[in-house]
Amino acid sequence: MLRVLAVDDEEPALEELLYLLRADPRIGSAEGATGATEALRRIGSAVEAGPDDPSAIDVVFLDIHMAGLTGLDVAQLLAGFAAPPLIVFVTAHEGFAVHAFDLKAVDYVLKPVRRERLAEAVRRVAEQVGDRSAPAPDTANDQIPVELGGVIRFIPIDDIAYAEAQGDYARLHTDNGSHLVRVPLTTLEERWRSRGFVRIHRRHLVALGRIDELRLDAGSMSVRIGAAELAVSRRHARALRDLLMRQTGR
Repeated sequence: MLRVLAVDDEEPALEELLYLLRADPRIGSAEGATGATEALRRIGSAVEAGPDDPSAIDVVFLDIHMAGLTGLDVAQLLAGFAAPPLIVFVTAHEGFAVHAFDLKAVDYVLKPVRRERLAEAVRRVAEQVGDRSAPAPDTANDQIPVELGGVIRFIPIDDIAYAEAQGDYARLHTDNGSHLVRVPLTTLEERWRSRGFVRIHRRHLVALGRIDELRLDAGSMSVRIGAAELAVSRRHARALRDLLMRQTGR
Protein backbone atom coordinates (compact mmCIF):
# COMPACT_ATOMS: atom_id res chain seq x y z
CA MET A 1 0.00 0.00 0.00
CA LEU A 2 1.47 3.33 -1.10
CA ARG A 3 1.95 6.25 1.28
CA VAL A 4 1.39 9.50 -0.60
CA LEU A 5 1.94 13.21 -0.05
CA ALA A 6 0.14 15.53 -2.50
CA VAL A 7 1.41 19.12 -2.78
CA ASP A 8 -0.51 22.01 -4.36
CA ASP A 9 -0.94 25.60 -3.17
CA GLU A 10 -4.45 25.78 -4.67
CA GLU A 11 -6.72 24.11 -2.14
CA PRO A 12 -9.52 23.04 -4.53
CA ALA A 13 -6.98 21.36 -6.82
CA LEU A 14 -5.34 19.67 -3.83
CA GLU A 15 -8.65 18.37 -2.51
CA GLU A 16 -9.62 17.00 -5.92
CA LEU A 17 -6.26 15.24 -6.28
CA LEU A 18 -6.52 13.76 -2.77
CA TYR A 19 -10.04 12.54 -3.51
CA LEU A 20 -8.85 10.70 -6.63
CA LEU A 21 -5.78 9.27 -4.90
CA ARG A 22 -7.72 7.98 -1.90
CA ALA A 23 -10.14 6.22 -4.24
CA ASP A 24 -7.29 4.09 -5.64
CA PRO A 25 -7.07 0.74 -3.77
CA ARG A 26 -3.26 0.69 -4.13
CA ILE A 27 -2.95 3.75 -1.90
CA GLY A 28 -2.97 3.21 1.83
CA SER A 29 -2.72 6.84 2.89
CA ALA A 30 -2.79 10.20 1.10
CA GLU A 31 -2.11 13.46 2.91
CA GLY A 32 -1.88 16.99 1.55
CA ALA A 33 0.47 19.96 1.84
CA THR A 34 -0.42 23.44 0.62
CA GLY A 35 3.07 24.62 -0.24
CA ALA A 36 6.69 23.71 -0.80
CA THR A 37 7.90 24.69 2.68
CA GLU A 38 5.34 22.50 4.42
CA ALA A 39 6.06 19.65 2.01
CA LEU A 40 9.83 19.78 2.58
CA ARG A 41 9.35 19.84 6.35
CA ARG A 42 7.11 16.77 6.26
CA ILE A 43 9.31 14.90 3.79
CA GLY A 44 12.43 15.68 5.81
CA SER A 45 10.81 14.35 8.99
CA ALA A 46 9.60 11.23 7.17
CA VAL A 47 13.03 10.47 5.68
CA GLU A 48 14.69 10.96 9.06
CA ALA A 49 12.18 8.64 10.75
CA GLY A 50 12.87 5.84 8.25
CA PRO A 51 10.77 3.74 5.84
CA ASP A 52 9.06 1.73 8.59
CA ASP A 53 7.74 4.76 10.48
CA PRO A 54 4.01 5.59 10.16
CA SER A 55 4.97 9.01 8.74
CA ALA A 56 6.96 7.49 5.83
CA ILE A 57 6.22 8.78 2.31
CA ASP A 58 6.67 6.62 -0.78
CA VAL A 59 5.76 9.20 -3.40
CA VAL A 60 5.06 12.92 -3.70
CA PHE A 61 2.46 14.12 -6.22
CA LEU A 62 3.84 17.60 -6.81
CA ASP A 63 2.49 20.70 -8.53
CA ILE A 64 5.05 22.80 -10.40
CA HIS A 65 3.73 26.38 -10.23
CA MET A 66 3.45 27.37 -6.57
CA ALA A 67 4.10 30.54 -4.62
CA GLY A 68 7.70 30.69 -3.38
CA LEU A 69 9.58 27.51 -4.23
CA THR A 70 8.30 25.71 -7.33
CA GLY A 71 7.78 21.99 -7.63
CA LEU A 72 10.98 21.78 -9.68
CA ASP A 73 12.84 23.49 -6.83
CA VAL A 74 11.44 20.96 -4.39
CA ALA A 75 12.50 18.06 -6.64
CA GLN A 76 16.03 19.44 -6.90
CA LEU A 77 16.26 19.71 -3.12
CA LEU A 78 14.93 16.18 -2.67
CA ALA A 79 17.64 14.88 -5.01
CA GLY A 80 20.12 15.67 -2.23
CA PHE A 81 18.36 13.37 0.25
CA ALA A 82 19.88 9.95 0.92
CA ALA A 83 16.60 8.11 0.27
CA PRO A 84 14.03 10.54 -1.15
CA PRO A 85 10.46 9.58 -2.05
CA LEU A 86 9.52 9.14 -5.69
CA ILE A 87 8.07 12.12 -7.54
CA VAL A 88 5.09 12.49 -9.86
CA PHE A 89 4.54 15.99 -11.22
CA VAL A 90 0.94 17.15 -11.56
CA THR A 91 0.69 20.41 -13.50
CA ALA A 92 -1.29 22.41 -16.04
CA HIS A 93 1.88 23.15 -18.03
CA GLU A 94 3.33 20.57 -20.42
CA GLY A 95 6.43 22.63 -21.22
CA PHE A 96 8.40 21.44 -18.17
CA ALA A 97 8.22 17.72 -18.96
CA VAL A 98 11.81 17.28 -20.14
CA HIS A 99 13.18 19.12 -17.09
CA ALA A 100 10.94 17.03 -14.86
CA PHE A 101 12.33 13.76 -16.20
CA ASP A 102 15.87 15.08 -15.88
CA LEU A 103 14.99 15.21 -12.18
CA LYS A 104 14.07 11.50 -12.31
CA ALA A 105 10.32 11.96 -12.02
CA VAL A 106 8.33 8.75 -12.34
CA ASP A 107 5.55 10.45 -14.29
CA TYR A 108 4.15 13.80 -15.44
CA VAL A 109 0.38 14.21 -15.25
CA LEU A 110 -1.41 17.15 -16.84
CA LYS A 111 -4.29 19.02 -15.25
CA PRO A 112 -7.22 18.68 -15.27
CA VAL A 113 -6.37 15.29 -13.83
CA ARG A 114 -8.26 12.36 -15.34
CA ARG A 115 -8.91 9.34 -13.13
CA GLU A 116 -7.51 6.83 -15.63
CA ARG A 117 -4.37 8.90 -16.24
CA LEU A 118 -3.74 9.18 -12.50
CA ALA A 119 -4.24 5.43 -12.16
CA GLU A 120 -1.47 4.89 -14.71
CA ALA A 121 0.86 7.12 -12.69
CA VAL A 122 0.04 5.16 -9.53
CA ARG A 123 0.80 1.91 -11.38
CA ARG A 124 4.24 3.19 -12.34
CA VAL A 125 4.95 4.26 -8.79
CA ALA A 126 3.78 0.90 -7.41
CA GLU A 127 6.14 -0.94 -9.78
CA GLN A 128 9.15 1.01 -8.54
CA VAL A 129 8.21 0.87 -4.87
CA GLY A 130 7.60 -2.87 -5.18
CA ASP A 131 11.14 -3.52 -6.38
CA ARG A 132 13.40 -1.27 -4.31
CA SER A 133 16.28 -3.74 -4.64
CA ALA A 134 16.57 -3.11 -8.38
CA PRO A 135 17.74 0.21 -9.83
CA ALA A 136 14.86 2.41 -10.92
CA PRO A 137 14.50 2.75 -14.69
CA ASP A 138 16.40 5.78 -15.97
CA THR A 139 13.48 7.22 -17.87
CA ALA A 140 15.24 10.48 -18.60
CA ASN A 141 18.02 8.64 -20.45
CA ASP A 142 16.02 5.90 -22.24
CA GLN A 143 12.93 7.85 -23.27
CA ILE A 144 11.83 11.38 -23.95
CA PRO A 145 8.40 12.68 -22.96
CA VAL A 146 6.24 14.24 -25.67
CA GLU A 147 2.78 15.80 -25.48
CA LEU A 148 0.09 14.24 -27.65
CA GLY A 149 -3.45 15.61 -27.39
CA GLY A 150 -3.02 16.73 -23.79
CA VAL A 151 -1.37 13.47 -22.67
CA ILE A 152 2.35 13.02 -21.96
CA ARG A 153 3.67 9.90 -23.66
CA PHE A 154 7.16 8.41 -23.71
CA ILE A 155 9.06 7.89 -26.95
CA PRO A 156 12.06 5.52 -26.80
CA ILE A 157 15.15 7.39 -27.96
CA ASP A 158 16.12 4.32 -30.00
CA ASP A 159 13.00 4.94 -32.14
CA ILE A 160 14.19 8.41 -33.19
CA ALA A 161 15.88 8.58 -36.61
CA TYR A 162 16.74 12.26 -36.53
CA ALA A 163 15.86 15.54 -34.84
CA GLU A 164 15.23 18.83 -36.62
CA ALA A 165 15.73 22.28 -35.08
CA GLN A 166 12.69 24.55 -35.03
CA GLY A 167 13.73 27.64 -33.09
CA ASP A 168 13.92 26.77 -29.39
CA TYR A 169 12.08 23.53 -30.14
CA ALA A 170 13.11 20.29 -31.82
CA ARG A 171 11.00 18.01 -34.01
CA LEU A 172 11.74 14.34 -33.42
CA HIS A 173 11.26 12.09 -36.46
CA THR A 174 10.44 8.41 -35.98
CA ASP A 175 9.18 5.70 -38.33
CA ASN A 176 5.65 6.40 -37.10
CA GLY A 177 5.56 10.20 -37.28
CA SER A 178 7.09 13.26 -35.67
CA HIS A 179 6.82 14.98 -32.30
CA LEU A 180 7.63 18.54 -31.27
CA VAL A 181 9.43 19.01 -27.94
CA ARG A 182 10.44 22.20 -26.17
CA VAL A 183 14.15 21.40 -26.13
CA PRO A 184 16.88 23.10 -28.24
CA LEU A 185 18.76 20.87 -30.64
CA THR A 186 22.06 21.74 -28.94
CA THR A 187 20.74 20.29 -25.67
CA LEU A 188 19.70 17.05 -27.38
CA GLU A 189 23.11 16.87 -29.06
CA GLU A 190 24.85 16.96 -25.67
CA ARG A 191 22.49 14.42 -24.07
CA TRP A 192 22.42 11.94 -26.93
CA ARG A 193 26.05 12.01 -28.10
CA SER A 194 26.78 8.79 -26.20
CA ARG A 195 23.75 7.15 -27.85
CA GLY A 196 25.21 7.55 -31.36
CA PHE A 197 23.57 10.81 -32.43
CA VAL A 198 25.74 13.18 -34.48
CA ARG A 199 25.24 16.73 -35.70
CA ILE A 200 25.35 16.97 -39.49
CA HIS A 201 23.97 20.50 -39.91
CA ARG A 202 22.82 23.37 -37.73
CA ARG A 203 19.30 22.10 -38.33
CA HIS A 204 19.76 18.34 -38.01
CA LEU A 205 20.93 15.77 -35.45
CA VAL A 206 20.86 12.20 -36.76
CA ALA A 207 21.17 8.69 -35.35
CA LEU A 208 24.31 7.35 -36.97
CA GLY A 209 22.92 3.81 -37.16
CA ARG A 210 19.84 5.00 -39.06
CA ILE A 211 21.77 6.46 -42.02
CA ASP A 212 20.97 4.39 -45.12
CA GLU A 213 23.15 6.25 -47.65
CA LEU A 214 25.86 8.88 -47.77
CA ARG A 215 25.65 10.83 -51.02
CA LEU A 216 28.27 13.04 -52.70
CA ASP A 217 27.18 15.32 -55.52
CA ALA A 218 29.29 18.11 -57.03
CA GLY A 219 31.13 18.73 -53.78
CA SER A 220 28.04 18.66 -51.56
CA MET A 221 27.15 15.88 -49.15
CA SER A 222 23.83 14.54 -47.92
CA VAL A 223 22.50 11.50 -46.07
CA ARG A 224 19.39 9.46 -46.68
CA ILE A 225 17.41 8.23 -43.68
CA GLY A 226 14.37 6.36 -44.88
CA ALA A 227 12.55 8.66 -47.28
CA ALA A 228 14.29 11.81 -45.98
CA GLU A 229 17.37 13.30 -47.60
CA LEU A 230 19.24 15.69 -45.30
CA ALA A 231 22.06 18.04 -46.24
CA VAL A 232 25.40 17.75 -44.46
CA SER A 233 27.15 21.07 -43.88
CA ARG A 234 30.79 21.46 -44.87
CA ARG A 235 31.64 22.01 -41.22
CA HIS A 236 30.39 18.52 -40.29
CA ALA A 237 31.14 16.61 -43.51
CA ARG A 238 34.60 15.28 -42.71
CA ALA A 239 33.75 14.21 -39.16
CA LEU A 240 30.63 12.41 -40.37
CA ARG A 241 32.50 10.58 -43.12
CA ASP A 242 35.20 9.49 -40.67
CA LEU A 243 32.58 8.21 -38.23
CA LEU A 244 30.82 6.21 -40.94
CA MET A 245 34.09 4.74 -42.17
CA ARG A 246 35.05 3.64 -38.66
CA GLN A 247 31.59 2.16 -38.19
CA THR A 248 31.98 0.00 -41.31
CA GLY A 249 35.60 -0.89 -40.49
CA ARG A 250 37.00 0.68 -43.65
